[in-house]
Amino acid sequence: MPSVRLDIATPVGVISDTHGLLRDEALTLLAGCELILHLGDVGAKPEDIAILERLGELAPLYTVRGNIDTAGWAESLPPHRDLVVNGWRLHLVHDLADFDPATACDAVLHGHSHKPRNEWHHERLLFNPGAAGKRRFRLPLTLGKLWADAHGLRGAILHLPL
Repeated sequence: MPSVRLDIATPVGVISDTHGLLRDEALTLLAGCELILHLGDVGAKPEDIAILERLGELAPLYTVRGNIDTAGWAESLPPHRDLVVNGWRLHLVHDLADFDPATACDAVLHGHSHKPRNEWHHERLLFNPGAAGKRRFRLPLTLGKLWADAHGLRGAILHLPL
């Protein structure tokens, strides 16, 4: 699948592991983003496609398939995706274990673990927005924002105000 090239002026909204629940607080934090990325585990039920439809109303949306995305609508979601945002190469994958280290990218955006991560490793940003849906493992409910511009590539983890 070829890379999609985008030029935007606002941060990229990054969300993952909604597991069938899109919270109003998440929508509030993503408002104003010109691009939203969902890193998989949208939900396993047929009606969970509504999560992607709602996010797509806020901004253009790119999504990858997670391990629980088993409903028929999810078959069209790719397991990984490459985007170029303002010249920065982003690789989207649900589970970091499925990432091929030979992939040319500046950042690997992943979900699956529900553990927020925002760190540089071997000159690559590893960014996991955490989980924004149903609380699991006593982990916080979070999503992320990513800035990809002339000042650099940097991310922030945002806690949902519940």
